[in-house]
Amino acid sequence: MYKFDREAYDRRMEWYRDARFGMFIHWGLYAIPARGEWVRSTEQIPKEDYMKYFEEFNPVDFEPRKWAKAAKEAGMKYMVLTAKHHDGFCLFDSQYTDFKSTNTKCGRDLVAEYVDAVRAEGLKVGLYFSLLDWFHDDFPHYGDRYLTYMHNQVREICTNYGKLDVLWFDFSYDTLRGEAWKATELINMVRKLQPDVIIDNRLEVSGEGYGSLAAGNPTSYHGDFVSPEQMIPPNGIQDVNGNDIAWESCVTMNNHWGYCANDHFFKPAPMLIKKLVECVSKGGNLLLNVGPDARGNIPEESIERLAEIGKWMKKNGESIYGCGKAGIEKPDFGRVTRHGNHLYFHVYENTVGPLPLPGVKKEEIQAIRYVATGAEIPVSTSWVHSDYPTMAFADLGEDPVLPDGVDTVIDVILKK
Repeated sequence: MYKFDREAYDRRMEWYRDARFGMFIHWGLYAIPARGEWVRSTEQIPKEDYMKYFEEFNPVDFEPRKWAKAAKEAGMKYMVLTAKHHDGFCLFDSQYTDFKSTNTKCGRDLVAEYVDAVRAEGLKVGLYFSLLDWFHDDFPHYGDRYLTYMHNQVREICTNYGKLDVLWFDFSYDTLRGEAWKATELINMVRKLQPDVIIDNRLEVSGEGYGSLAAGNPTSYHGDFVSPEQMIPPNGIQDVNGNDIAWESCVTMNNHWGYCANDHFFKPAPMLIKKLVECVSKGGNLLLNVGPDARGNIPEESIERLAEIGKWMKKNGESIYGCGKAGIEKPDFGRVTRHGNHLYFHVYENTVGPLPLPGVKKEEIQAIRYVATGAEIPVSTSWVHSDYPTMAFADLGEDPVLPDGVDTVIDVILKK
């Protein structure tokens, strides 16, 4: 009988809780039709017609070191690449299928090059693996033959590419959950080969649902974190006992995971910065997606946004890394993250008069500083807030325009 080991769990989750920000990469044959990663399913493309993309696949611009550098410059701490998505095409050299990158014009094990590049930049390595496989003859009626095939491919990923930091399964649905995937057997193998790897919760659920760890009765294949998709939980995520649990919101920059040539509805960088702050303020991570094109280039719109996020992170990253919920109410002007005795007030818009610091008393404050510059901010002594003697206020000066129009971060250092 499986017994959850809290100490072992907390130990392997430590880096992940500190990291807070990662890059998701959806890439494969579907970058050629350029209508999203579900194109074969949504357009009901027959296998023989989809094979033309396999014959054509040759990403001549693929340089994973560029991807890793872009992630690092953006302030991301880990990356997760689709080693195999739902179409069954493998970016790795699997001995159990011919439907793989090494059999295309490309002729390369792209996962091997990716993991080397990510490690070279000092980032944590993650791989995504689809439990679905539209290419396999047994789809959609999976039986032992398919499960043997799927388990063998997971074994390859866990054996052939060195230490993995994240293994991102996707996804369970209807009756195909848990033991329908022989999940106990699968995870026992994974934990033996990669004892410290962090695994999502989608052997039990899809992008909706929390899984057995949140239910207070963890199975052997429970997820290490909950994986809400294309949304940020309103109040973070708690288990049945009301305790905060680890979660990661996976979000696209535009409206598709895989490259979509006509989708130019990209979220502005200031919005993405604020969504990262929102995740951290609620105790979660943000896994932000890019979808490289058929040549292997991350779209320019994504590169521009990553650079803008990185510029902000270089100045304000200490309010993100290792931070979490502040334990005080959200202010009207922004959000609050916390690390120990540091309360980071993220100010999106200035206030009329001195800045109120809800949940903080004047006598509790050791100092206040702008995070970006280290400049001192005085505690306000103005008469205008004399009706609120139990709340501290910060004096940001006479200029109503904030130093950073996106998010000016103020470090309120509390006395220990």
